[in-house]
Formats: sequence, structure tokens, C-alpha cells
Amino acid sequence: MQKIVKELQQHVPFKDTTEIGDIVLIAAKEPQMLMYAKVTDIERDPSRKDEWWHVHFSVLSIPLQNMVWTLRTSQMTGEIFTMGGEERFVQAIDFQAEQDEETPEPDQETGTPEMKKPAGKIHSLKRVK
Repeated sequence: MQKIVKELQQHVPFKDTTEIGDIVLIAAKEPQMLMYAKVTDIERDPSRKDEWWHVHFSVLSIPLQNMVWTLRTSQMTGEIFTMGGEERFVQAIDFQAEQDEETPEPDQETGTPEMKKPAGKIHSLKRVK
């Protein structure tokens, strides 16, 4: 799972926090899955002494699927954890970082905005076993 997360971190700009309305990337080793979900609510779990949260997700699939996971803050912000004995990873995507890279800059001559071209080569995800 650490190899998968390391590969994802090279290609996806992640946030350090997770808030209501964020799109998160969820990865699991068994069953092997990689999916997006929207965080629809985060509420404190009052039944626990430590800080645990009921995190409500809408999985972006057809049909939409709703699920609630009870997680610590570190588990919803990029720490690899286990659920039912299987490793999981959840972290919010920083879409603002993507927009910052593509911010239009005015053309020197005309003053009209032109999109920056992405620097470097486009890499695809490699399958990690």
C-alpha cells in the first residue's frame, strides 16, 4: 500500500486537511480499488474519548453510493490505516494547486490571457504489485 500511495502522491496534488465538500481519493489494497468520493458531512463521534469523526462520503459512481466511515483526523488526511484488517488510504485532492498551474497569463503583446502549457512530460500511473 505504501508503494501505491507514494505513486499517487507523485501524480495527485493532495491537501493537508479534509473538509465538507472536498473530493477525496480512496485507495484500498484488498479488494483492490481506487475511487473518488465527495465528503458530505463530518461529525464528532461522541461515544469515543479520543477524537474520532463520522465522515460521510458520496462515492462518485453510478449509481451514487453513500457511506460513513469512523476515522481519526490523521486517517482522513493521508495516513495509511486498516479497516477490517485491510489497508486503506483517504486524502482530499487540492484542486486549487491544479488551477494555479494553469492560471492564464496575459500575452506580452496583446494583453489577452494565454494558458500556460504544462511543463515536462505527462506520466501515467504504473501498476504496483
